[in-house]
Amino acid sequence: QVQLVESGGGLVQPGESLRLSCAASGFTFSTAAMSWYRQSPGKERELVAGITSTGGSTNYADSMKDRVTISRDNAKNTVYLQMNDLKPGDTAVYYCNAQKRSWPSPYNYWGQGTQVTVSS
Repeated sequence: QVQLVESGGGLVQPGESLRLSCAASGFTFSTAAMSWYRQSPGKERELVAGITSTGGSTNYADSMKDRVTISRDNAKNTVYLQMNDLKPGDTAVYYCNAQKRSWPSPYNYWGQGTQVTVSS
């Protein structure tokens, strides 16, 4: 059974920091590209950050690149999202994604999300 379980969300005040975690199981984590997406009510799901299978390359949404850092620990099958200087506009459900595009065994897995609320 493939599982992506997000944790670390919660209620924080503007300017504070939060670190999200995504624990993966049921597939070969070390070969998957991992990403964080977010979605708030009335908006489309958007990419926050991505990282290659080895952790050698990362990418970020332009709107958040100065405030977030994605990392992974393949030995622990876990990907992280460090978020700093949080703003009310960051309020959303944050989802973990695992993707492998190469054949013959491509896949795209999603976690159930963790709520982040930024409010004073």
